[in-house]
Amino acid sequence: MDAEIFALRNNKTWVLVPRQPGMSVVDNRWIFRVKLNRDGTVQCLKARLVAKGFQQQPGIDFFETFSPVVKCATIRVSLSLAATNNWDIQQVNIDNAFLNGILTEDVYMEQPFGYVSLTHPSYVCKLQKALYGLRQAPRAWFDRLKNVLFSLGFCNSVSDS
Repeated sequence: MDAEIFALRNNKTWVLVPRQPGMSVVDNRWIFRVKLNRDGTVQCLKARLVAKGFQQQPGIDFFETFSPVVKCATIRVSLSLAATNNWDIQQVNIDNAFLNGILTEDVYMEQPFGYVSLTHPSYVCKLQKALYGLRQAPRAWFDRLKNVLFSLGFCNSVSDS
C-alpha cells in the first residue's frame, strides 16, 4: 500500500482541500492481488487504490465517459500495409495508463484508509488525475494519449472517427 500511495503522490494524482458543504465526495477502497510466478510461487503482493465510481453523479462528477476502440478493419488494413511494405510493427504497453488521464471535472474523494493526513484529517482529495474506478477514467486516458499522438504528427483514421 505504501508503494501505491508513493506512486500516486509522485504522479500528483490529488491535492488535499477543505471539505465544503454540499460537496459530492466519492469513497475509495483498496484492492489486493497476489502476483504469481510461472511456477506458482508468490512474486509479489500488490495493492491498488480504486475510486468507487458507482457513487459518481452524472453531470456533477463526470460528463464524458465514452472511449473509442479501433475498428477491426483499421487493424487489418494496417497489418496488410505493414506486410506489403515489409514494415516493422511495434506494440506498446503503458503501465497504469488510466492513472495518467487528466481530469477536466472537479472530482473529490475521501482520503485513503490508512493514509489520512495528520495535519488535515477533515480534508478531501481533489483529484487532478484519474484513478481506476472513476467513470471518466477511460475517456481521460484516451484524451491524453490522443493529444500526445497528435503532437507527434499522428492523425485519426477516417474510418474510426
